[in-house]
Amino acid sequence: MLVSWNTTNACNMYCKHCYRDAGAAVEEELNTTEGKSLIDEIVKAGFKIMIFSGGEPLMRPDIFELVEYAASQGLRPVFGTNGSLITGETAEKLKACGALGMGISLDSIKQAEHDRFRATPGAWESAVEGMRNCRAAGLPFQIHTTVMDWNYDQVETLTDFAVNEGAVAHHIFFMVPTGRAVNIEAESLKAEQYEKLLHRIMKKQQEVNIELKPTCAPQFMRIAGQMGLKLRFQRGCLAGTGYCIISPKGDVQPCAYLNLPLGNVRETPFSEIWHNNEVLKKLRTMEYSGGCGVCEYKRVCGGCRARAYFYHGDYMAEEPWCLYHGRKGY
Repeated sequence: MLVSWNTTNACNMYCKHCYRDAGAAVEEELNTTEGKSLIDEIVKAGFKIMIFSGGEPLMRPDIFELVEYAASQGLRPVFGTNGSLITGETAEKLKACGALGMGISLDSIKQAEHDRFRATPGAWESAVEGMRNCRAAGLPFQIHTTVMDWNYDQVETLTDFAVNEGAVAHHIFFMVPTGRAVNIEAESLKAEQYEKLLHRIMKKQQEVNIELKPTCAPQFMRIAGQMGLKLRFQRGCLAGTGYCIISPKGDVQPCAYLNLPLGNVRETPFSEIWHNNEVLKKLRTMEYSGGCGVCEYKRVCGGCRARAYFYHGDYMAEEPWCLYHGRKGY
């Protein structure tokens, strides 16, 4: 089980696909004391991995203190970051306070394309420098790529780049239109491209010794099974079952892209939200409609609940990007 806390809305970039619409810090972000209380509740709820994200989490002044506290409570602290602020000194401090891994965004092998997508000149160069600073400090890192129609043919090349740079994994994110991403929905992949790319990624997994993980593309579990691949993952979509996200102000959602507020940790303890919320209970039934409801892979795939909600208005509906749509009941 893993949980992501958007520690701040502040960010030094203005990425076109940002689900949080990050830029400036928002009023009433959880303070240090509240952050530590949240960490206590996350432990109480049974989570093991805590993702510090944003915005850009390294813009939060108390980030090292929070990471150290999370580690002291038995959590595995990891990051989702654009990498631009990871100097050599920062990498050393992160490792010293207990951070166990850095997920660094890199969306193109071409500097100009990455910089355009991140709306920041020099974003590519600073991300790669951040990776190299992590490697020098002995802090594991992985590359995160958001795949669109314009970088669709670069995924395997980016995997090779990750291997050459010493990354431990390459996670490929399939965009769900939410936040600023609704403005670029036309650039997202559609069903046939989606299916073909998942096959390509699983084929590439057979050729490299780092982990490849499609994210918000739960059908990779079906495809891996059909190809006879043994992966460490137990399920595709984790929204509300093994994952959730907390906003800078303490609002809880089933996942970053499923914009359904479940409660606020200032009003209701996080562990109570996680165990008792009705939306989460419904997601855990796996009683989906349409093809997802009759698919023999529904317990290992689950379809993307956020994509179902965006396109159908129903988070239990059929996954709109899936070509398989089930063949028999479970």
